[in-house]
Amino acid sequence: MSNEPRRPGRHFLQIPGPTPVPERILNAMSMQILDHRGPQFQQLGLRVLSSIKSIFKTASNVIIFPASGTGAWEAALVNTLSPGDKIVMVETGQFGTLWKVMAERMGLVVDFIPTDWRTGAEAGAIEQRLRQDKDKSIKAVCVVHNETATGCRSHIDEIRKGMDAAGHPALLMVDTVSSLASMDLRHDEWGIDVTVSGSQKGLMLPPGLSFTAVSDKALAASKTAKLPRAFWNWDDMISNNANGFFPYTPATGLLYGLDEAIRMLHEEGLENVFIRHERHAEAVRRAVRGWGLEVLCRDPKYYSPVVTSVMMPEGHNADAFRKVVLETFNMSLGTGLNKLAGKVFRIGHLGDTNDLTIMGALTGVEMGLEVAGVPHRKGGVAAAMDFLADVAKPVAAKAA
Repeated sequence: MSNEPRRPGRHFLQIPGPTPVPERILNAMSMQILDHRGPQFQQLGLRVLSSIKSIFKTASNVIIFPASGTGAWEAALVNTLSPGDKIVMVETGQFGTLWKVMAERMGLVVDFIPTDWRTGAEAGAIEQRLRQDKDKSIKAVCVVHNETATGCRSHIDEIRKGMDAAGHPALLMVDTVSSLASMDLRHDEWGIDVTVSGSQKGLMLPPGLSFTAVSDKALAASKTAKLPRAFWNWDDMISNNANGFFPYTPATGLLYGLDEAIRMLHEEGLENVFIRHERHAEAVRRAVRGWGLEVLCRDPKYYSPVVTSVMMPEGHNADAFRKVVLETFNMSLGTGLNKLAGKVFRIGHLGDTNDLTIMGALTGVEMGLEVAGVPHRKGGVAAAMDFLADVAKPVAAKAA
């Protein structure tokens, strides 16, 4: 037992995932474990395997693995590709980089399009690479929808249009680990072949579930792909899932939670969920500008509705600042990753959050800047509060 004194009130978990788990989901996961070969589990399995499709906006199979989002990355690659295959990836940040490292470990040849980590993937750059590939040797394009390390989104619909304009048959694979259920995603409409995701961010669950939504084209590619796969084999999952079961022991408690999470998302309405995330992101950015600090994402077109990365003034360390905020105000902010270590802190604004949660977090940041002696202007919290109040006025008037 810790000798630290009790800290009253709740901890503010403002990292960009895992996100706080709502009480309804915690309660759902407290159900007694089922026989995962029995009829009651079968009903649960069939229900979640069907309803999760609505979150991906697809009619295709969504395969659920007991794993983190990294497992979904691996499943996407090993089911569709063969050793030596050429693929295109984009250096949008830490997670685009890690996916590239995984691909190279598997013997794939990666054309890695560089960025300065302050923008999303450029559709035009991808289209150009594909037009240069005269013999159509590139087998896949892999893009991170929302780069959690940087706070930059990529526009998948534009990337699909660029691929179509190039007339290239490459598969389109998209990492939506931090974007699923937080920002608009349309697996079918945008022509995505494999969408990968995880449970611990917009879905409001603990870590432990990963997802791959797969198109018919991706399934066809899996029939001839030569990378070794066993645990990650889609065929085994799809054949068992058809009857509501899994080829090995599933994460029963998390599936109970997933069932409740999907219900909650539809009760709010997916479009309302997306609008809420955009609203909170704008409030955070207004606060950052009010403090006289700089948002890492340099082009508003690529602003993330999920997380905002904030650049520290020269001579000040972001991790030292985060430590002050944690110890003084019991709030966790996201750390800078890889080349951004010590240079940025990240404010997560995703999952089951509301206006007052965001205002509490921003108040903690502004007080933390003061306590830590970080140069800034006062008034960031006020700017965010004015924005949220202005947005709320028409809603309040309509309800009156």
